[in-house]
Amino acid sequence: MSEETATSSPDEDVQTDARLIERPAAPHLAALSEKARDYARNARSENTRRAYEADWRQFAAWLRRQGLDPLPPDPQTVGLYLAACMEGAPGREPLSVASLERRLSGICWHYRQRGERLDVGDPHIATVLAGIRRAHGRPPVQKEAIFADELLVMLSLLDMDLRGLRDRAILAIGFAGGLRRSEIVGLDCGPGQTEDGTGWVEIFGAGGADVSSAGNEGGALLTINGKTGWREVEIGRGSRPETCPVALLETWMRLGRVNHGPLFRRIASKNAGVSAERLTDKHVARLVQKTALAAGIRGDLSEGERKRAFAGHSLRAGLASSAQIEEAHVQKHLGHASAEMTRRYQRKRDRFKVNLTKAAGL
Repeated sequence: MSEETATSSPDEDVQTDARLIERPAAPHLAALSEKARDYARNARSENTRRAYEADWRQFAAWLRRQGLDPLPPDPQTVGLYLAACMEGAPGREPLSVASLERRLSGICWHYRQRGERLDVGDPHIATVLAGIRRAHGRPPVQKEAIFADELLVMLSLLDMDLRGLRDRAILAIGFAGGLRRSEIVGLDCGPGQTEDGTGWVEIFGAGGADVSSAGNEGGALLTINGKTGWREVEIGRGSRPETCPVALLETWMRLGRVNHGPLFRRIASKNAGVSAERLTDKHVARLVQKTALAAGIRGDLSEGERKRAFAGHSLRAGLASSAQIEEAHVQKHLGHASAEMTRRYQRKRDRFKVNLTKAAGL
């Protein structure tokens, strides 16, 4: 791989996965080859690809400044790069350990796409990384959780136009579903409606499909392909239409005339109609930040600290911290593989309820 290749444009990098699937000479295999290339493009999420591409660009730029060539993959050079990332520079903070590990993953991924292998087990990498973890490792910085009473204030601050109705539904569904921001914007109105959708919604009761159980008011059933695979998320109806996630979603879909394709979309212009274009997950993060600041949540922090404290995960953490039910139900709802991961999201929980000290006889 030449240095020119290493500094290829983002558009070129996006196609890297697909380049590994060569076009066959036989015409009858051309369609199958194109389908294989499509699958290769989807091997990583769009967010992961963008992050990995940025990681490689940072690495390639460092190599140029040092007068080094990216080929062949050199563990000693990579070890020096990892150390350099932790040094920082004027106007630039050192990377966190988590960001550094992700950057190394991006470098390895890019080498694999080029048919090269970087041995991360080589002592020049493994020993340096272990030392960095020991010297700079810190507990992960968690986003502030948004609790139910705070969410109600945030909802009340939004306008009643199309944009406000959509954003109300996003906040309420994101909270009640304990969803990641990518899962929120990846929803479609039904199964198999778009190529880039990662899930869909079905509404039961109150105008939706019939509900079989007597006395069951129904709700919204989300089928989501998330980080841990496919899962179903049930969102029941609330006690008041103005705060019920399902009712807010129904209102958005009805007044926005959204019944096929992406569920949450851009507004073409101020109250001029709904675009066909899907929202990006960055909108969710900005929406949470903006409304949390407007609601005065964590007013003890500076404005800059408050802005950094809230993001899309604040909704997910809020549900995990607010739901007064057995932990196993929360774990299933969030799609976590372990109870320990669920506990990381619970900002307020009944600590020391299990007292092993007394149980041991002390």
